[in-house]
Amino acid sequence: MGDRVPLISEEIYHVYNRGTDKRKIFSNNKDYERFLALLYLSNGTSAVHISNHQGSTLMDLLGLEKGNRLVDIGAYCLMPNHFHLLLRQRSENGISKFMQKLTTGYTMYFNTRYERNGTLFQGKFKSSHVAEDRYLKYLISYIHLNPKNYNVHQYSSYLDFMDQKRPECKILNKECLPLYFTSPGDFAAELKDWASYRNEFIKVRP
Repeated sequence: MGDRVPLISEEIYHVYNRGTDKRKIFSNNKDYERFLALLYLSNGTSAVHISNHQGSTLMDLLGLEKGNRLVDIGAYCLMPNHFHLLLRQRSENGISKFMQKLTTGYTMYFNTRYERNGTLFQGKFKSSHVAEDRYLKYLISYIHLNPKNYNVHQYSSYLDFMDQKRPECKILNKECLPLYFTSPGDFAAELKDWASYRNEFIKVRP
């Protein structure tokens, strides 16, 4: 569904986009890490220019001051040619401002690195309003199950939901989501159930 109506503050949205012509938007670890840094740095009222921090590690960039958050990032997953985000808008136009900073910043990085011009993403980001608990709980599993080896995929919030201590945890505000999982074990069991259901569905699909 396209982003054609104003997004409502304090509401949660599944936001996603892919590369134009389904092209890869992440080719190596450096690309993924730049997008992760931008997930953090774009989510603020202050302008932060990564070009002023050449040579900084991802850990360094995740420690920079960025002002007040525009959105709460509840979950995310980066795949070679697309990404998924679960966002709660904190203030008017917060998601649109955040996504503009994120995709513009990454496109500028990508085009410079790979000596190309033009758009990188397939039009404006897509969004789906998450209005029901059942849908929200499903989306948390769906987003994390995008990679086949989801339990070792470091470019998603899976490891943060498993309470692994790492710098990337600063990207998230899991408190914006209901407490569906009381422990990492509960979360892992939920994903395992959904993964089994998905695999069985694939087997029987004509």
